[in-house]
Amino acid sequence: MLRDKGLIPLSHQHQRALALCVRIDRAQPIPVTNLQSWQTEIEQHFEQEINIHFSAEEQVLFPAASQFPELIPLVEELIADHAALRESFSQAKARSMSAESLPTFAQQLSNHIRKEERQLFERLQQLMNATDLAALGVHLEEALKDAAQSCILTNEATKLKPKR
Repeated sequence: MLRDKGLIPLSHQHQRALALCVRIDRAQPIPVTNLQSWQTEIEQHFEQEINIHFSAEEQVLFPAASQFPELIPLVEELIADHAALRESFSQAKARSMSAESLPTFAQQLSNHIRKEERQLFERLQQLMNATDLAALGVHLEEALKDAAQSCILTNEATKLKPKR
């Protein structure tokens, strides 16, 4: 199903976070000497975009979805995911992630995003009328206005190298 234009800003942010997850996955095994650089980049993603993204979902999207009883269990699961992911972002900020926890984090973030895109967004688009979706989009746009619109550049340690 095509994404409703009100949800597109969240989907664009999802794409950027998924790109980080793919890069972490493709960089395996990550040398211990590069762990700090990866954690710095993860912290940047969180500070510039994901923290605001989570707040917008929790303050705008999830309450709208919770109006539909069938979506309440999914919303509760997504809120729990946010708590677990915030803990991982906190570990990145503290530079306490290990070479083993980094790909686990990427998988958790990827799974969470896919759950939102494939389950929550799809079902919301089926349950909400066009007027309500448009209003939701306006509220999301306002909630996301402080997210950085700049690219997070990889550093030499997190840049993927061509396979030989």
